[in-house]
Amino acid sequence: MESVDATNDIDVISIYDDPMIVASSPHEGREPVGELSARDAEILTFERQWWKFAGAKEQAIRDKFQMSATRYYQILNAWIDKPEALAQDPLLVKRLRRLRATRQRNRSAKRLGIDLTIE
Repeated sequence: MESVDATNDIDVISIYDDPMIVASSPHEGREPVGELSARDAEILTFERQWWKFAGAKEQAIRDKFQMSATRYYQILNAWIDKPEALAQDPLLVKRLRRLRATRQRNRSAKRLGIDLTIE
């Protein structure tokens, strides 16, 4: 069995964490601010083409990145707000931002008891 050097999935991103540090792997050398690390670019590439992998997305995330789906989405969410990610893949980043905004709007409406369905 090969040894896997995985990040700690229990780490939590707090509002005080620097997103550039959180999104970078602790096992890679620090990249200059303003550039995507190889792992972060690979995450964006995976998100663009995840449907090509057989099986569930969560299992593909665990197999490819050796991290939980929760950690993957924390990193992805931190990166889609960065101009570097927008420069790397504008269509994907804009789509992910739009989907996130829609989910946030629906959650807020549900909490307030507002029905957003169009009949």
